[in-house]
Order: sequence, then structure tokens, then C-alpha cells
Amino acid sequence: MCTTYLTCIIINELKKHNIQPVGYPRLIRLNPFARYKTRGNGALSFKVELDDREDVNLIEKIVLDNVEKYAMFDGENTNPGVIFYEGEITDEMREYAKNAIYQIYTIDYAQQFADKIGARSHRFKKGRGIIGAIAAISLELTDETFELLAYRMPENIGTKRKLDEASIFEMNEITYPDTFENIDTDQNYAAIEPHTPCPVLYGIRGNTPDAVLKAHSIVKSGEEIADYCIFSTNQHTDMHIQEGVAIGDMQNTGCYKFDCVVSEDPHDIEGGHVFFKVEDGSGSIECAAFEPTKSFRDIVRKLKVGDELTIYGGVNDNHTLNIEKFKLNKKATIYSYENPVCECGKRMKSAGKDKGFKCPKCKNRIRSSEKVKIEIPRSDVEVGFYEVPTEARRHLSKPIIRIETGADKIYMKNHQKM
Repeated sequence: MCTTYLTCIIINELKKHNIQPVGYPRLIRLNPFARYKTRGNGALSFKVELDDREDVNLIEKIVLDNVEKYAMFDGENTNPGVIFYEGEITDEMREYAKNAIYQIYTIDYAQQFADKIGARSHRFKKGRGIIGAIAAISLELTDETFELLAYRMPENIGTKRKLDEASIFEMNEITYPDTFENIDTDQNYAAIEPHTPCPVLYGIRGNTPDAVLKAHSIVKSGEEIADYCIFSTNQHTDMHIQEGVAIGDMQNTGCYKFDCVVSEDPHDIEGGHVFFKVEDGSGSIECAAFEPTKSFRDIVRKLKVGDELTIYGGVNDNHTLNIEKFKLNKKATIYSYENPVCECGKRMKSAGKDKGFKCPKCKNRIRSSEKVKIEIPRSDVEVGFYEVPTEARRHLSKPIIRIETGADKIYMKNHQKM
């Protein structure tokens, strides 16, 4: 199933009763390291302003009836939760939401918090979904992107999607970088199409509602679109990244941005994963570029001891940092040590331990046994940003294009004026 699809169904049913949500529904991504989660660990919310108590009761009935109708309860990890909250969002609620992205909450803690703020909670089976539902209501968006999700006709769900790939590449040419994540340039294929048999036909992500709507108008489909919905979201904002945390203080399941120096050259292990170590004075940590990051690993392999980096990534349960992107701030100077060249132009050979060098051609000798230090050019890697390909990118990870175009800063500037 798909929670965004369910939300779209609910909103459409509310509109039939002349109940219109305020603004866009919200798709909020939480801690990517949560053990029990959907792939993107998302939760949905929307806001309505009402005067009639009967409308409140009607909304609750419509929401709960549709959860019971559409949720696939036979799935072991399907444990939906619904939260209804009336009133202003408090600082305590905003703090809960922020930490739901940084940390891992238990169902019991979420239930206690819901009771504390006076929210009405409804748990299906274990009801794990209440953890994210509270956060989706409460999160303060300091940066914001939008996703337009187009949905399939019910009879087509589970069959092969019929999208015109050429139109997707055309859409990307026209709307990028106002939209992004449309194309996986590493593998050269359209990335807006899900790989699962869910109700979503495609999803387009962008900086504004107008951008995703324009992109939607360009994409061509060989099957009828049942509906579409635009969501306000914290996707691709780096909201999960904590700054100012030293390596020695990093915790498992936490995500961080930090400056460091490479302390051990990269090496491959079985499975195609690449590992290396970094340090910052407080400690060291092993970093990994896993096999699904494909060509990103080739860049990682070119790092050398002494390189100065800014790394963005998350620490898994093995206390290994999974790299999302990094910036090479300064390349280390590396050297090779070679035998000297004779006056005749021939490379000399060792004359024996501590006996200097001799020329195999003209037999010239020198007493010093010290090799010549030669700087090795590093033209195969440049200072700057590097990121994993679209297919391997976390929902919350901010693409480099949003950093380079200042899209996040434009958002904050516009909202400061409001």
C-alpha cells in the first residue's frame, strides 16, 4: 500500500463534503535508520480549519474508515497509527518532531506524548504509525520541497507501468534544476518511476508547486492517470543532518555533517564495498561507500591519507558511517620515492645496503642512499562536492544541485518576508 495514496483518497472524499485542507498535505520523512519503517520512513498529515463540531466527527470517521479499508493488515510490519490534534503547535511538539528525525522513538513514548498534548490517537495492531503521525503534524519546515505523485487506475496496480521515457528526459531538460532526481545520470535511466507494485505511477520532486506541475504536464503516459496530489515535504533538505558533533560523540542511527581528515587509504572488501577511515582530533570512524552507490565508489577510491573532507552521512548499527555525499576541501600532497637519474640519463640502481647507487650503463656511482622525492600529480580528482547517484540517495539527502543553486536559502529568504 502507499500512505500518500491513502491521504489523496481521504482528501478527495473530504472535498465532497466541502471540507478543504489548508495548504498542501505534508509528507514528512523521519530517521532513515529506523528499523521498522517503509523504505522512506514517511508520515503524512494535513490541516483543516473548522467551526462545526460535526465536521470534526465526520473527518475522523472518513480517515479511520479509509485506513481500515485500504491498509494491508496481513503484512507483519503493517502497524498504522492515526493522530488527531486540535490547537496550536507548541515548541514541545516541534522538538518531538525534530528528534524523531535525529533519534529513534518507541511506540510507548509516542503514545505517552500524544496523551500529554491532548491528541486523540488510534492504533491499528501495534500502532507504530503514531510515532511519525505526531511528527508529521508538528514539524517546523526550515526548508521545503514539493513532490507531485501521480496515481494509477486500480485495475493497473501491480502491472508494468507504461511511461514514455523520452518524455521524462524531455521534462528533465526543460524543468531541471527547478525539479531534480528525475534522471539517474549514473545509469542513464528515468528515476521518477517506482520499482514496487504500489499505486504510484510516478513522482516528480522540485523546489516549488509550479515546477512539479509544469513537469507533470510534460510527462506522457500510456495508461490513464487516476489522480495526482502535490505534497509539501522535508525531502532533499538534509533535515536529518546534525552539525557540530565531533566524531567521538557520534551515536549509532545519527546522521551528521563534519570536517575531518582521511587517516587510512580506501580499500575494497567482498561485495564491492569501499571502506576508509577519517579522524577529527576527537576520534576516528570508518566510512563506507556501499556497492549500490556504483560509480561514487570510484571517486572514494581516489582519496588519500591527509585529504581534508566535509562528510555528510549516517552511522549504522555497526558504527560505520554510510556516506551520502562529501566535499573534498583540500587534496593532500603525495609523493613517490625513486632512485636518482644518472648524468647519462639512465635510472640508477642500488649498489647495496647503505652503499649508494650505481649506473648500470656508465657505471657512475654516488655515495648517498637517499631516494629522490617526487610529487605525484592528482589530476584524477578535484576539490569540490561528490554525491551518490540518484538511485542510492536517501529521501532526506539534499542533492548538490540544491546547494549550488541556493534553493534552500531562497526558501528561507522568502519565508522570512512572510
